[in-house]
Amino acid sequence: MDASFVALETRNSPMHIGSILIYNPETAPGGFVRFKDILGFLESRMQLSRTVRQRLVRVPFDLDYPYWIEDPDFDLEYHVRHVALPKPGDWRQLCIQAARIFARPLDLDRPPWEFTVIEGIDNVPGVAKGSFAMVTKVHHAAIDGMSGIDLMEAMHTLRPDEPAPDKPDKWKPERVPNPMELLGKSYFNAVTNPLKQLEVAAKAAPGLAKTIKGLISKEFNLSGEMVAPKTRFNRVISAHRVVEGRSFNLADIKAIRALEPGCKVNDVFLAIVGGALRKYLLSKQDLPKKTLTAMAPISVRSEGEKGDMGNQVAAMIAPLGTHIEDPAERLAFVHSRTVNSKAMTNAIGARNMTEVSKVSPALYMSLGAQLFTKLGLANRGVGPPFSTVVTNVPGPPIPIFSSGARLESMMGLVCLNDGLGLAHVVQSYCDRATISFTACREMMPDPEFYIECIQASFDDLLAAAKALEGKQSPAKAKTKAAAKAKPAAKPKAKAASKAKAAPKPKATPKPKAAPKPKPKASPKKNAPTKGKATKATARAKPNKSK
Repeated sequence: MDASFVALETRNSPMHIGSILIYNPETAPGGFVRFKDILGFLESRMQLSRTVRQRLVRVPFDLDYPYWIEDPDFDLEYHVRHVALPKPGDWRQLCIQAARIFARPLDLDRPPWEFTVIEGIDNVPGVAKGSFAMVTKVHHAAIDGMSGIDLMEAMHTLRPDEPAPDKPDKWKPERVPNPMELLGKSYFNAVTNPLKQLEVAAKAAPGLAKTIKGLISKEFNLSGEMVAPKTRFNRVISAHRVVEGRSFNLADIKAIRALEPGCKVNDVFLAIVGGALRKYLLSKQDLPKKTLTAMAPISVRSEGEKGDMGNQVAAMIAPLGTHIEDPAERLAFVHSRTVNSKAMTNAIGARNMTEVSKVSPALYMSLGAQLFTKLGLANRGVGPPFSTVVTNVPGPPIPIFSSGARLESMMGLVCLNDGLGLAHVVQSYCDRATISFTACREMMPDPEFYIECIQASFDDLLAAAKALEGKQSPAKAKTKAAAKAKPAAKPKAKAASKAKAAPKPKATPKPKAAPKPKPKASPKKNAPTKGKATKATARAKPNKSK
């Protein structure tokens, strides 16, 4: 899988992933961070990540997968760059600059990553003056979403004043192997690969049997909705990119889950993207009648593989419900289809799906990837079995710091290739989640409109959730009031019936007391007469008995 990202690399489709990070330096010493402070901070933490000082070495004729070696010519200042936005330095300028940086391929003769520090973002709403951004690029052959988070953790601290690691850096560069050495290694791997294929086939057999059994018993099904219709985003891509993103409150995302019992947070994000694509394509009069689908990567990385380079992911196909107008109905549809897709993936075994890719012959895999690109097959009706990508990458739940500056927000960027001109990243950080996208500029010349479609789709779902809550609240209040009133009324009725049935006890005669002399009262104005008092008493008695 890592090698496929290398084979798919072209000038128009650089295969790296990354992010836009925004930092507030108010927590740094003196409230200010210089570029040399960033260089010093990163240099002191190089030992915490295996990725940053390793480079690829490709085997002649792609007879075997590329190898990783420790780069003998590693130069930190080559990988960390520094630019500034012209005034006014607003959000749109930042996105345009990030898209330009992200569109440029990495140099695969060096460790495949770059960080670009961007100053001058003083006119971005919600961002403190003096803040700076960092656009990161790391080749997808080196990391997947989860190992990318591990790299982020290596380059950040939990406190702004946390000292550098006190352990000595034991890193040593390696000699670049010559072509004959690489061909010798590839020969050995070619001989042993059939044995690996047999081992993987044996491990995959139970999953295949479980899948067939599940299809027969209808635990899940292979629906026609799993095959995506062709859209404007499933053609040969250009070299140009656009990026955008919008941040949402995680509490609101969780509130939307109430629209459908058992719904997951990831289902909500898929439904938001589905609604946004529906709005965008309707405006272009280009919405297919059949639902669009998304490829949702699934991490199969174990705890023991946390620090490993490369990709440990499988894939799940999720219909997005773009054919459904009602937001609540769309969410219910997405949830039902993801449950089906997860059941299929669990039956096959996500780990088995990843292991199978590891024993594909390198030469054929590389030739296939290159032919798909060079022959322009994406324009001839041959595209991926999905319309877009929606990958969910969980970020740190607490604030983190780099060079003493507090990370304020993070927005994911993702690679594109022929047949896939639009991809989304959902990235959470503290109590916020950002939905961002990377697109081919020729396929989406109006990213500002599409991000408004994402916002409108979210608003529709949140409004539906609040309307549902509003309908349920009065009903719940009436039920509670009725439940409280009924038990209180029953004892009174029983007491009344007992009072009527029980005979009245005879009163014992009391001895008459001698009358005491009363002083004569002086007459008062408005005092009731004797007759009136008697009538009032007579009226009062029935009320008391009632």
